[in-house]
Amino acid sequence: MHRADESAFGDERVNEFAIVERAVSVRQGRRLEYFTVAWNTVEGLVAVVTGAIAGSISLVGFGLDSFIEVTSGVVLLWRMSVDARESERERNEKRALRIVGLCFLLLAIYIAFECGSDLWFKRAPEHSIPGIVLACVSLLVMPLLSRSKRKVGSALSSAAMHADAKQTQFCTYLSAILLVGLILNAAFGLWWADPVAALIMVPIIAKEGIEGVQGKTCDDCGAKRQSGFV
Repeated sequence: MHRADESAFGDERVNEFAIVERAVSVRQGRRLEYFTVAWNTVEGLVAVVTGAIAGSISLVGFGLDSFIEVTSGVVLLWRMSVDARESERERNEKRALRIVGLCFLLLAIYIAFECGSDLWFKRAPEHSIPGIVLACVSLLVMPLLSRSKRKVGSALSSAAMHADAKQTQFCTYLSAILLVGLILNAAFGLWWADPVAALIMVPIIAKEGIEGVQGKTCDDCGAKRQSGFV
């Protein structure tokens, strides 16, 4: 009887620790998404304004992508705010994942349209010092943000957070593509380098979007659920 009591007490302590640990991860997730929303709002405004002034479709598009990420960030903030409702957690997770997946599809459609029109009309990326600086800063910030989101996603077994981390990672790629396109165009006159490179990403982004809309979870998250992590 005594051993049974000790075992029950031990299980209760483990459960309490897991709840506290999860709450810490949720708070960290909220901070990351608040930063995501704030950063991408400023980034989007700067990119759209500087792009409009320079007449750069690439920069304007980069700004629109930032606003798509703002939408994704708001959805994840909602997902974090209802995490304590354990009975509704799985349903809310799938709902958030589908909305993030829709954001992926919008991003894929936008990239395909803009790149297709750039290639059709032979529009080269315009030179813009503020735009180049913005892309460079984004290249520094976005990988760190994406890695932090992946850690929180793993801690919470959240496919929606993992998907949002991937979207942040794609923002890094778009920043790199923007810079490479500007450099290749300026140095070698390869105006088509930017849209072609971006088009390569479209199938990857669309695949992530389709899986998100279908409510498919990541393999890591599924493994953790089966092992009883959540």
